[in-house]
Amino acid sequence: MIRRALVEAPGRPPAVRDGPEPRPGPGEVAVAVLAAPITPLDLLCASGTSYFGVPATPYVPGVQGVGRVDGRTVWFPTAAGTGPGDGSMAAVATAAPEDLVELPGGADPVAVAAAGLSAVAAHACLHARGGLTAGETVIVLGAGGVVGLSAVRFAKAAGAGVVAGARSPAGRARAADAGADVVLALDATFADRVRAACDPGADLVLDPLFGEPAAAALRALRPGGRMVHLGSSAGDTCPIDSGTLRSRSLRIIGYTNAELGRAERATTLTAVADAVADGTLVLPHERRPLDDAAAAWQRQAAGDAGGRIVLIP
Repeated sequence: MIRRALVEAPGRPPAVRDGPEPRPGPGEVAVAVLAAPITPLDLLCASGTSYFGVPATPYVPGVQGVGRVDGRTVWFPTAAGTGPGDGSMAAVATAAPEDLVELPGGADPVAVAAAGLSAVAAHACLHARGGLTAGETVIVLGAGGVVGLSAVRFAKAAGAGVVAGARSPAGRARAADAGADVVLALDATFADRVRAACDPGADLVLDPLFGEPAAAALRALRPGGRMVHLGSSAGDTCPIDSGTLRSRSLRIIGYTNAELGRAERATTLTAVADAVADGTLVLPHERRPLDDAAAAWQRQAAGDAGGRIVLIP
């Protein structure tokens, strides 16, 4: 028997129960879990309102984690909440061997778990999709969250200037600590202030928000500028006029982690782990024992945590 968190009904936080150790199926291996982050996707899937549909319950949540396999420390994904099967919030999980990404020796497993696919998205949006080069100016929206903070740190490491926007004072403080050159509140003054801060124009926007903030950031781009869009927490539509897009030949590039093949995901995850190991990527996170999963889940969902909460079996 092992300890595991269990979503017993959609919309309810997981309960911690003892249960049988999972047996790897064909093409799977057992992973001794070291760290399991509570991510926005976990919360969304367990709510029963995601685009994946209502998950079959009970199930162990955790779409990603870090653990040990055959003496190696590895990052691994699961289908928990997005399809059949259990996830990482247990003492033991299962994963496909081809999905495992071995971590460098100096990378803290908990810090890598806290960064995980959120940092992968930030890295891919800036580099593989956004084509960031040294000397450019990047507007990072939602800069107080894990994706935004990762983007700030990756952009500064690449030699770019960063104008960050965040809703809360705490988020703005985190963005400033991460190295943003200018930090702005996402309020009624943002549109005017971001244009002034980026004059004569920014080169790239990283947008996990959409809505009014994205429209304001688009208007602050130089001719030929581009936006990589990966989320809609500020709205499902963006009030941008056709003239702004056409007169400046702006480019809007959609992004989702789901488009990453195994090889690209592994390469980007390795870059994230290397950045954690060498101190380039430092993200606020909180370690909690697996037995505190219910309270930690509710705090993460309410936004009361100081960063990504990572459960330790």
